Amino acid sequence: MKTAIVIGGGPAGLMAADELSRVGAEVIVIEGKPSLGRKFLMAGKSGLNLTMDEVLSDFTSRYEDAEPWLRPMLDAFGPQQVMSFANNLEQEVFTGSSGRVFPKAMKASPFLRAWIKKLVQQGVTIRTKWLWSGWDEDVLVFETPEGLQALKTDAVVFALGGSSWSRLGSDGAWAKAFTDQGIDLALFAPSNAGIVAEWSAYMQPHFGTALKAVAFRSGPCTSRGEAIISKHGLEGSGIYSVSNGVREGHALYVDLKPDWALHRVEAALSKSRGKSSFSNHLRRALKLQKHELALLNECAYPLPQAPNECARIIKNLKLHNASLRPMDEAISTSGGVTQAALDEHLMLLNKTGTFCAGEMLDWEAPTGGYLLTACFATGRTAGRGAARYLGLTPAP
Repeated sequence: MKTAIVIGGGPAGLMAADELSRVGAEVIVIEGKPSLGRKFLMAGKSGLNLTMDEVLSDFTSRYEDAEPWLRPMLDAFGPQQVMSFANNLEQEVFTGSSGRVFPKAMKASPFLRAWIKKLVQQGVTIRTKWLWSGWDEDVLVFETPEGLQALKTDAVVFALGGSSWSRLGSDGAWAKAFTDQGIDLALFAPSNAGIVAEWSAYMQPHFGTALKAVAFRSGPCTSRGEAIISKHGLEGSGIYSVSNGVREGHALYVDLKPDWALHRVEAALSKSRGKSSFSNHLRRALKLQKHELALLNECAYPLPQAPNECARIIKNLKLHNASLRPMDEAISTSGGVTQAALDEHLMLLNKTGTFCAGEMLDWEAPTGGYLLTACFATGRTAGRGAARYLGLTPAP
């Protein structure tokens, strides 16, 4: 029987193990943490967003520069296939009003339990608390509770994650061993990250409040999502979508009235305010909330009272000195094993029989199911590639 080791127990690794075990390979999944799928479970803490129910061309366009590379994998295992996979695990899914797809249970734990049960039934062996520490020639070396262990295998799939949320297992420590082997890596950088803002005490009463019905812009990145005002700055899906622009050195702007054209804002501010203060006039004329007024004054005090000047600020409010939260706190990272280092089956060109998948590859995507879907798709591709390498016919 052909043997295969999958290193990394997240969604990409489990998908690779699934593919390999379905065609009769003897598969061992090895995870450095005490349990599998820790980042996957964290992703499902407030609702497991598996994928997006949208036209495939729209879906794949969200991977931007990596789209040509990922497109064949997503064509084979995209949103529809993710939904079918979940249903086959008896984790029925539904599509929300925004197109986001969730299991009806909403949480990740039932999904993960069902998947692990399936893998065990297919003969997969699972070893936890085994931390991969590198190669000794063609042998894989692991630090385990019983001391160093060395394993030789016919094929190996690495699915070790990127370089964020190190406490959940994705610390990027594997990169040194790969670099030492001459494998081409792109530097890690934060993606889908929160924004640091040095607020004055004036903003403190608004910590935890959501900015809604606003738009964010940073360089080429734009978003109409929601963001939470926190003591550190801004967090949430709306701000994550533009964090790459901030990472690339662009300023961050907020449009407090994205559904109003500039001339409409000017017209509203030009109306007589009577005896009202300018602040009350802003609130009434533009229907601004207290936290929006606070943000406006935080970033642009003193506000010009000329309607045309004030309107331009409201439509293009600049957050001064915006920067990203530390990489370890980012939802995901860019960087990792480059496309140039791999063949179309995700096998390393300079290390035959060695495949890579998931967030350890150099691609990035916004939140909203895009990250998970690409992890599933690349894990499937690597698993099927490993099966072919072993002389096994991939399952339908």
